[in-house]
Amino acid sequence: MKNSARKNKTVVLLVVPPHSTAPRQSLNSITLDSANYFAVLAGTTVDNTGKTAIQGGDVGTSHGPEITGFPPGTIAAPHTKRTADAVALQAHTDLTTAYNAAEAMPLTHDLSGQDLGGLTLLPGVYRFSGGATLNGTLTLKDQDDPHAQFIFQVGTTLTTGSDSSIISINGGARSWVKGAVFWQVGGSATLGADSAFAGNILARDGIDIRQDATIRDGSALSQFGDVTLDSNRISKSDLVA
Repeated sequence: MKNSARKNKTVVLLVVPPHSTAPRQSLNSITLDSANYFAVLAGTTVDNTGKTAIQGGDVGTSHGPEITGFPPGTIAAPHTKRTADAVALQAHTDLTTAYNAAEAMPLTHDLSGQDLGGLTLLPGVYRFSGGATLNGTLTLKDQDDPHAQFIFQVGTTLTTGSDSSIISINGGARSWVKGAVFWQVGGSATLGADSAFAGNILARDGIDIRQDATIRDGSALSQFGDVTLDSNRISKSDLVA
């Protein structure tokens, strides 16, 4: 079903003109600092249902008292749970810094009103004045650039449909971009069931990751809301600084 649906998508390639005055992004344009130690960070609570598997980062809350559902959820060692300790509080501060930096980046393309499904994008800064949706497949083309960054500025909510996915091309032997992907979300984020997401969600409000959805080479980081999980897989990349 997934493959037949994707074949009907129109692929649109958005390219920054060769002589564009838009600044080239570097690997150090957006950094998470201590927030990079977390695969999941909530402002209030983390609530898991089912056998969620977290690899490559801690699960924490910066101000809330509860992390529930671990077990049956698992966090691969040496990472652990942290509830409002000094490490989580510093991560919240660094998350806020990264969020503000991503929000302030000069845009290269305005995608307001467009669905991300079916698009092929080059590295750059992509803005949505309101909400952003992904139904189908989004392709990120890093052009084999080790410093490639994709930054998405979402004014309100980020919503991905069931079975949606993000893939990369031109990454050499690696299956994923060698730089980083950031989703700065002014409201809440919802990842649909069975979706395959990629990148770091920096959300002001809550993050709802629905049943069997995955995040590859990224994290779910909420400044002030909660994070809900349901039999998910979240893996972080050591390339994201």
